Amino acid sequence: MNFITFNLGGVAPEFSAPEPARIISGDPHFRTWNLEEAEGGLYSGIWEATPGKWRIFYEEWEYFSLLSGHSIVTEDGGEPVHLKAGDRMILRPGFKGTWEVVETTRKDYVIRV
Repeated sequence: MNFITFNLGGVAPEFSAPEPARIISGDPHFRTWNLEEAEGGLYSGIWEATPGKWRIFYEEWEYFSLLSGHSIVTEDGGEPVHLKAGDRMILRPGFKGTWEVVETTRKDYVIRV
């Protein structure tokens, strides 16, 4: 097959959290359903996070669309961007800032390393 669907049926989530040194507030935890990992560094899936705030650093491209919840992404030296269901964003390599989950957030994503 030369396509995939974002169907979580039969895909077990992976559980993780930000590195403790990156956490600014709260006790955020992640669930990630990896749906595709392709040669050349392409990844896609669904990611969910519980409330909290932590530092983020991107070395890769990421496109995502929020499916539910409320998050705030703030680039160092920039203005906060409030994201809710239906909002989309691209983070470029070199992005540094914070991710704050106000309400448990779920997004689909495509990452290119």
